[in-house]
Amino acid sequence: MQKFFLNGPAGALECVLHLPDSAPRGIALVAHPHPLFGGTMDNKVAQTLVRTFVKLNYATAIMNFRGVGSSEGTHDEGHGETDDMALLLAHMRQQYPQIPFALAGFSFGTFVQAKLQQRLLGEGTPAERLVLVGAAAGKWAMPSIPTDTILIHGELDDTIPLTHVFDWLRPQDIPVIVIPGADHFFHRKLQHIRDWVVQLWRC
Repeated sequence: MQKFFLNGPAGALECVLHLPDSAPRGIALVAHPHPLFGGTMDNKVAQTLVRTFVKLNYATAIMNFRGVGSSEGTHDEGHGETDDMALLLAHMRQQYPQIPFALAGFSFGTFVQAKLQQRLLGEGTPAERLVLVGAAAGKWAMPSIPTDTILIHGELDDTIPLTHVFDWLRPQDIPVIVIPGADHFFHRKLQHIRDWVVQLWRC
């Protein structure tokens, strides 16, 4: 684990890099839940995604969004946070050129990563794949996503009801993995996130 700071438009950004035991096959960026509701890069769902990508042999980076932990600035409703994630991606691609990259996020972090992927698609340099857990449909204006996106949601999520996710995905004809009995934070269900991502990453 290596801690570092990037100089973003709103100030210093606190980041942590987790490395696999061997040469990475790719880069992964993980985005944490809403900063105004206690979301940090130490969130257990975000950290489950970090550990999962390290297991998949990805150099995995996560940051504290603006105003969280030692990151400077103030919350920007996902807009500035998307810019900051793009900055982290540029840094990681400089450090690890010519390998693919993936984007993953939980809750508010899914909004940031979906927005970043939309931007990257417009630039012709999209991520190889997205992993969105507890997608923020109905909370924020989630953009369209690629059809191979891995989506995982809790059956009993009362923060982002499953019906809102279905409403967002139905026009896109994209399936979602529903974890029976799971709440928004996947209490005692975190292993399902790891297992599904590892299993589907081979597909």
